[in-house]
Amino acid sequence: MPSWLLVSIERLHAVIHEGQGPVALLVHGALGSRSYWHENISALQEVCRPVVLELWGHGLSPSPDDLARYEPAGYVSEFDHIRAELNEEQVWLVGQSMGAALVMHYAVAQPHRVAGMIITNSASGFADPEEWRERNRTVVGEIADQVDAEGVECLRDSWVNPGRSRRIGNDTLSLLSKEFGEHSAAGITASLRVTNFSLPLGESLPEISAPVLFTNGVEEERFQKHLPRVKLIPQVEIVDLPASHAVNAHDPEGWNRAVVDFFKRHTDIGV
Repeated sequence: MPSWLLVSIERLHAVIHEGQGPVALLVHGALGSRSYWHENISALQEVCRPVVLELWGHGLSPSPDDLARYEPAGYVSEFDHIRAELNEEQVWLVGQSMGAALVMHYAVAQPHRVAGMIITNSASGFADPEEWRERNRTVVGEIADQVDAEGVECLRDSWVNPGRSRRIGNDTLSLLSKEFGEHSAAGITASLRVTNFSLPLGESLPEISAPVLFTNGVEEERFQKHLPRVKLIPQVEIVDLPASHAVNAHDPEGWNRAVVDFFKRHTDIGV
């Protein structure tokens, strides 16, 4: 059974699972929540101790008034606080979409704290920074304005809600639907306006020194143009999977197999 870190007005909500091997921090994407990893946890427990985090304003995490905490640098500080609270010198990082971009920021800022990393398709992390900022001023800004006016529920049936994909298993969809009602409008709009705006790594990608597995959902065609930037990471391995954006949820069997193999090759678990 997982244990739950206390829900606090100061800290990200975390669910700590038992497992064998190193601690791994799991970070979902925008409008996701803790159950995004529902079909991955059991496999991960064979090779690590998963700690599932929820972004500010998502699920059971609070929505700080201080907007600096939504910046990538704010998340770097928060992730490092959680690492220290768990009394770990190093952690593994597992990130999906926005979460992938955020864990890459941590890997750049705190390279000596990162043993390895698993990431999925993340246009926010790999896009050209100026093109991404312009998109945020228009498309993303309009979505945030809509949430301000109508509340988070206005996005439940929107294309931006990852929890409406028919390719995700029914059990996971049911959990995500329930958790969608926990999101905070203030936290979601800050995530869109502040976090999302600053996510592209740009010229920092070659500074990621840890071994990285990039699980590429090849059916997300619009992401494939970013693969040359993925390859700027020095120790990256790329595995193509028959999935779209939500790689770990669309093809959990393939994703789990690739991730378990990567862990075994880069830890003592495989010995």
